[in-house]
Formats: sequence, structure tokens, C-alpha cells
Amino acid sequence: MPAYIYTYASSEEERSLCHLEMRSFFGKDSHINILKSSIEIDPSRSPFMKERIEVIYEGDNLTDIIEQVDQIEMDESTFKVIFVKINDLEKSEKIGYQEQRQIERDIGWRVQAEADVHHPDIVFGIVTLGGRWYFGKYRKSEAIWLHHLKKPREYSTALSTRVARAVSNIAVPNPEGVQAIDPCCGIGTVLVEALSMGIHIVGRDINPLVTDGSRENIAHFGLEGDVTTGPISDVTEKYDVAIIDMPYNLYTHATPEEQLSILKHARRITNKLVVVTIDTIDEMIEEAGFAIVDRCVARKSLFLREIVVCE
Repeated sequence: MPAYIYTYASSEEERSLCHLEMRSFFGKDSHINILKSSIEIDPSRSPFMKERIEVIYEGDNLTDIIEQVDQIEMDESTFKVIFVKINDLEKSEKIGYQEQRQIERDIGWRVQAEADVHHPDIVFGIVTLGGRWYFGKYRKSEAIWLHHLKKPREYSTALSTRVARAVSNIAVPNPEGVQAIDPCCGIGTVLVEALSMGIHIVGRDINPLVTDGSRENIAHFGLEGDVTTGPISDVTEKYDVAIIDMPYNLYTHATPEEQLSILKHARRITNKLVVVTIDTIDEMIEEAGFAIVDRCVARKSLFLREIVVCE
């Protein structure tokens, strides 16, 4: 069975959201910012993942790894070895900078290929977790969401790109064959993040001003997505999942009655829903026919948003 090691970094305010995203990807979370799984995820999908190691060899100690790496077939490729700093070692057992570099050299000497520390063809990572050592192909996360910070059309109450990206992953951890909808899409922050990760999602909003802005934002980043104007009540197609950031901004503010109506129509068109809300609406969600299966809180200073996963 394949194995992957993922490392994470999140602020205290983001931790709850980070852990919900972990659980959506892997069915479990980790409070030590490092996690092993047989599930393969591109680390650039997550705003919290730092890196991934695709495990080739593992052993009870570093010597086990060193004895195995000379089996690697590299052809003409160059390589580099990186010691992954995030691990579960106790503070008293942490490996210092000089020892980390020595471990990289010790492993590098056994690889039958040319080393290149600046522009290698392949990067390998070495990490310890759970009392064992792991070695494999290293992949660093690229902060793609950073490229989406500046949009042609914006408003202040829209989700941040980091939150929107995590919410998209929570809703659609595996995009293959999944049809998603954002029926209150606003200016398309979720749509841009989801589309950039290959998630098949359509957008809709009752306000023509924001649907125009959503289309402009999607096109600005070279993406293609279908955005229509109209209420969720007019949607007749079925979807695998819906993402709803409850409207509360200057352009479209939903009353409690309208919120309940949105949720009931979501129940009609999908079996899975991820709701982003500034109010606690548990009773409303249950009245609409959903059961809450997981949740988190995303904080920004004193401002709180709840992300609620419903089925």
C-alpha cells in the first residue's frame, strides 16, 4: 500500500479549519502538524500543507534507510536530499541544524547519482514519525491561493482565499466525478479556488451585479466556469455537493426565513452541504432535513465564521 507523509502549518486562529480540512482529506486529523496516510493529495491544494513525502523506504532507524537508498535507480537525473524539520520528536530529542545537514550528506553519499543542491531533477525527503524513519520523493506545496488575492472585483465581506480554498477541499476532497454548486456564489471567491484545483463547480447568485463580478474574476485568472443569475429555488439539476456562504453583505442580506428557504432548496438538490455562516443555524439546518456531521470555526481577530458539514 502506498504511503505519504504530510506536514502542516497553521496559526492558532486557523487551526480548527486546518483540522477539518485534514479530516475531509484523510478521515483523521493530527495535532502535531505531521500525518501519515495512504491517500494521495497534491499538497498545493491545501493552504495549510507545507510538503509531502511519497514514501519509498522506511525503517526503525536511520541506518535502515541509509542501507536501502543505494537501490534507487536514477538514470541521468540529479538529486538533492532534504531533512524535513516537522516531526514528532520530543523537544529533548530534536535534531539540530548541523546533524540535519550530516544526515542529508550521509544519505546523499549512498545514492548512485549526481547531487545538485541548487537545481536537482528530483528532491528526496527524510523524516521521522512515530518512532520510524521515512524516505521518499519530496514535494513542496506551492501557495497557489496567493495568486488569487487581488481580484478585479471584490467586496470586504467575501471569504479570504485561504478559507475559500479550505472550504472547497472540505466540500470536495476528491474531485473525480463530483458535480458541485455554489448557489450563493457572490463574486466567486470559492469558485476561483475550486476551479483552480480542477473541481467541477458551477456558480449562481440572485444578484446580477455579483454574478457579473464572479464571471470577471474567474476569467481574470484564466479559468472557465459557468455562473448563472437567479435564486436557488429555480435550480432543477442534482449535485453531489453544495457550498453555501450564507449571504449577509451589503448586496444580498438573507433574513432567517430566506436562510431556511435556501437550506430547504439545498436539501432538494444535494445530499451533502457545506455551510459557511456567521450565525449558529443548527436548528435551521436540521429543520431543512440535514444532519450535521462535522464542523469548525474560522477566526479572524474578533470575527468568527462557522463551517458546518451536513449530509
